[in-house]
Amino acid sequence: MDFIPRSLESKLTAALATRKVLFLLGARQVGKTTLIERVLQRHSGELLNMDIEVDRARLLSAANLPPKEAMKTLGAGDVLIIDEAQRIPEIGRIAKGWYDNHVATKVVLLGSASMTLLDAAASELTGRNEKLWLTPLLFAEVLEQQSWFDAKRDAHHVHTDFGQQLRALLLPRLVFGSYPEAYLTAEPEEYLTNLSSDYLLKDILTSAAIRQPEDVRRLLLELAQDLGSNASVAQLAARTQLSRPTVKRYLELLEAIFVIFKLPSWHTDPFTELHKSTKYYFWDTGIKNALQREWTVSEQRSDMDALWQNWLIAEYIKRSHTMQHHDELFFWQSRNDSTVDLIVKRGEQVHPIDIRWDQSGHIPSRGWRRKYDSTPELITPDNFLPYLL
Repeated sequence: MDFIPRSLESKLTAALATRKVLFLLGARQVGKTTLIERVLQRHSGELLNMDIEVDRARLLSAANLPPKEAMKTLGAGDVLIIDEAQRIPEIGRIAKGWYDNHVATKVVLLGSASMTLLDAAASELTGRNEKLWLTPLLFAEVLEQQSWFDAKRDAHHVHTDFGQQLRALLLPRLVFGSYPEAYLTAEPEEYLTNLSSDYLLKDILTSAAIRQPEDVRRLLLELAQDLGSNASVAQLAARTQLSRPTVKRYLELLEAIFVIFKLPSWHTDPFTELHKSTKYYFWDTGIKNALQREWTVSEQRSDMDALWQNWLIAEYIKRSHTMQHHDELFFWQSRNDSTVDLIVKRGEQVHPIDIRWDQSGHIPSRGWRRKYDSTPELITPDNFLPYLL
């Protein structure tokens, strides 16, 4: 199998039926082009890649023509896809002109640097755009490929009836992550090493804002080393010997290209709870392990709890983006160090969750229970599936 069905496909198909300019965003190598090409099998259209000089020249030349003539010149049918659209600073203005002149062609902008593309284009397209995010594979998408899995079966029963198979499927995903190629290839170590060293960081390593690429990698290694710990800009600056403004800028850039995401602290009382703290996690644990060259597939790893915590929180945020649930995610910590690993806020509802690989000796946060009169749920490898399906 060289294609894994993606949960986003139905939303993408529905989005193509509207006139609005579509942003399809996600890290490099998550399968944006593969997915859009699959959908294009049911549509006429053209795909232009702005990393290719000839395609860039074609687009910029056509942009000077009347919109309908531009579509004809580009050979666009139902759909025009512009890949790596963040390479064209004026892409928002160009797409707005086409949209406002009612061209029949649906315009789709693909980008691997979300904030770069959105900053350049979204303001021009206010009220004229919609956004979809494609992430590394959801665990549910991997699970659906297994011969022993039946989607009609209750998730709790899967743990009971296929516990060994489930754990055997889970462990490699913690280590090698969920990029489609990392799942499909027989040599995930080599693939992830190459991805993490150059290609994934391409958008910022070629940026004028980055003077020393090794500084970015050093910062990522610090985040990997202290995964799940409070990470202030000041502390990271001291440990990497970089200035605070530089560290802040690098963190923002790494977030923009979907390498890391931040989890802010949740609070209702700034006097007894941390309210300005932040934790950083990796969108994909395979990238974290590639940076550290740590490929051990074992439950005995010294970083197992942190790895499990990162993986599960990343699954939550990936699913929220894919399904457009718009969950708000936080962690909680009192000033006397009582903690809750994950707070999921849905509207006015707040769900506290603890995440442990080994639940022996775990005691739910007394501080949280005293303050909010509730007990955090505990997610372990023995009960996680209902939370992700």
